[in-house]
Amino acid sequence: MTGKKNDFGEVVIYRTKDSKTALDVRLVDETVWLTQAQMAKLFERDQSVISRHINSVFKEKELDQKSNMQKMHIAKSDKPVVFYSLDMIISVGYRVNSKRGTQFRIWATQTLKDHLVRGYTLNRQRFEKNARELEAALALVRKTAGREALSGDQGRGLVDVISRYTQTFLLLQRYDEGLLTEPKGTAGGTLPATSEARSAVTTLKKDLISWREAGPLFGQEREAGLASILGNLEQSVLGAPAYPSIESKAAHLLYFVIKNHPFSDGNKRIGSLLFVDFLNRNGQLFRNGEAVINDIGLAALALLVAESDPKDKEVVIHLIMNMLAGVTG
Repeated sequence: MTGKKNDFGEVVIYRTKDSKTALDVRLVDETVWLTQAQMAKLFERDQSVISRHINSVFKEKELDQKSNMQKMHIAKSDKPVVFYSLDMIISVGYRVNSKRGTQFRIWATQTLKDHLVRGYTLNRQRFEKNARELEAALALVRKTAGREALSGDQGRGLVDVISRYTQTFLLLQRYDEGLLTEPKGTAGGTLPATSEARSAVTTLKKDLISWREAGPLFGQEREAGLASILGNLEQSVLGAPAYPSIESKAAHLLYFVIKNHPFSDGNKRIGSLLFVDFLNRNGQLFRNGEAVINDIGLAALALLVAESDPKDKEVVIHLIMNMLAGVTG
């Protein structure tokens, strides 16, 4: 795998296991992108078949068209070319029942995880550089926002860009300096019954085994470890909930499943599954029509928890809670 930078993200070369097919894969907005022609080549199907499946995915509202389709400029093309996100690539792969689709998904997930880990290896020099960039970005936004010709959509786009940049910068700054505190969050939060959680794990195991991504030890519970974790999250202290908010329960659920190893194998994946399920059942998985965390972000978060030192537990917990609460300063 090799990569190079251009004005439209990083381009990484993907080669199939038989080395017969090579694709220039774009990494933009924390996902990978392919054209219809590239998908046809990857899945060894006619492009008309790929196009039909893409139209079905959008028509059935399985995926949102706006966030899963982008027009990008590429070399040797006078017009923008339409690209589709990893979620769309996976959806089409399922429809054509292609083993190549599974192989590509595994490669893409690992590639993006490596990309994020490298991108979030932060140091003081980067924070100082980001601060200067943030000041310059704010000055540019103030200047651009003053233009009379600026349309409503353009203005909202500017606000979205700068708010995302600012939120990421401030949250990582707090994490680096140990200044993260516990946000107030949303009170309550209904946990799944142990039987429901175990059933979800069983379903996940069946899927992963069918994809040859898990062995017999995956999801094998150790001494009712899952029941113990769920019970602890429900406990009270002096008549008050020990974990009073949805953010607190979600963060501790992810942390305990990953760090306490209640299963013989698969704790990161199971913890991620239960984390997302808990947020969804309590109406907190989506904010303003968008998921609070995507698949790649979730993989990076699970990795952060797994690799963290136990003495940094509260810092990690507060980081997760702040991310969920959407704190920006």
